Amino acid sequence: MTRAVSVSLLGSEFDDFLYAPVGEDGNGMRLSVLSALARLDVDPWQEAAKLARLPGKTAIERLASLIAALPDGPSAQRDAGTIAARLIALLPRVASTMPSRETLRGVGAVANPQAVRYAIYCAIVIAVVLGAQYIFASRQPPAPADKAHAQVSSTASPRVLAADPGQ
Repeated sequence: MTRAVSVSLLGSEFDDFLYAPVGEDGNGMRLSVLSALARLDVDPWQEAAKLARLPGKTAIERLASLIAALPDGPSAQRDAGTIAARLIALLPRVASTMPSRETLRGVGAVANPQAVRYAIYCAIVIAVVLGAQYIFASRQPPAPADKAHAQVSSTASPRVLAADPGQ
């Protein structure tokens, strides 16, 4: 059986779990987690995401109850708990990457001192550069308007006033 392309927005990180075999149904057809959940009218990708967030034992119990609820499912052939445990092992462990309540309480605590030192260093460099710009800008005297006008007028060609011939 070839794998179908995942059409869910949740991505393909659950494909190993969703396409894993659960067993055979009453007609001898291979039953995957995807087809088993679809037969129960459960969205497979949403259920996979929910199971991935649960602690291992809770996820196994939830999946075992779903497997046991399958009509003509593999629960008669093997223990649903054993099947569920094998399948849950294929899920990416989202729950382990989520911060715990203790971690969230210490959000203000510094996680990476090197990053903090780097940020402080960058702030100091920026402050020095801005300070130097301010000092250089304030030390240069402004150009007087009279000198600028005088320089422009001295470079212009002098006008020669012609005598009016009618006078």
